Amino acid sequence: MLGQPAIQALTFWLSEHPSIVGFRWSHTHSWGSTWSFLFTAIAVYITLSILLHLFLLAVNRSGRPVPLGPIPAIHSLAMALISFTIFAGITLSSAAEIHETRWFWRRSKTPFQWLLCFPLGTRPSGRVFFWSYVYYLSRFPHMLRTFFTILRRRKLVPFQLFNHSILTVISFLWLEFSQSIQVLAILCTTLVYSVVYGYRFWTAVGLPGACFPVVVNCQIALLGCNVACHVGVLMLHFMKGGCNGIGAWVFNSVLNGVILLAFLNFYIRIHLGFFNKKGKGRGVSSGAGGGDTAAKSVGVKDKEL
Repeated sequence: MLGQPAIQALTFWLSEHPSIVGFRWSHTHSWGSTWSFLFTAIAVYITLSILLHLFLLAVNRSGRPVPLGPIPAIHSLAMALISFTIFAGITLSSAAEIHETRWFWRRSKTPFQWLLCFPLGTRPSGRVFFWSYVYYLSRFPHMLRTFFTILRRRKLVPFQLFNHSILTVISFLWLEFSQSIQVLAILCTTLVYSVVYGYRFWTAVGLPGACFPVVVNCQIALLGCNVACHVGVLMLHFMKGGCNGIGAWVFNSVLNGVILLAFLNFYIRIHLGFFNKKGKGRGVSSGAGGGDTAAKSVGVKDKEL
């Protein structure tokens, strides 16, 4: 069968390659692995975003969007492929790690519990942490979305700045402290990103979009998944004798809470703005016009995230 060699090759390149199996998170050998790099990169990202926004306000007073051509579509396609690769890689790697290390923890945990709660003493090395490192690096090209929003919509969205910055810090903490929860969090996040960026590419090349805010709904589903995972880690920590990296998990939970509050504030503000416009539109336009207003609002919410 032709399928079997292809599956074996895919498994090798995503979970059995020596670079993946022998990976070790190190401040001296892993690019971008120092605290100074993390904070410098985030500071540069925020500073450049603000400067670009101010520059456009000063130079382009007409408010016209800057044409970017196919760049956003190419970026969306690349991020969808990267996200799906990480999803496939960490899925195969988790299965391999469970198979090889189950003898050590099988009396205290099920495989699903291992995905949420690493045993105490876990070090940031091996297959799973390789893909966690790739996910951390992928956070930086995600930040380009902010510049696209500034150039095309002439808006600096604070939620984007906070969201990208905090998620980058969280992914760094996962590696630095061998933190529990990261496997399921990466699986959920990369799966959602594959859908979101695939949808963005779909609409960027001129294909019809959905009649509901796809990106917003995916973000809500992802936040719900994160909350469930955090509750699961907390329960396992007290019921199964402790989870590795629980101190960093507490800080992680605080950061996720900030993201949740920022998203709710953003969503309510945009959502209420949409209904206010819709209510005013009913007095002036027909049902078809109301549909146009809804479609435009959906586009605004999706593009600002």
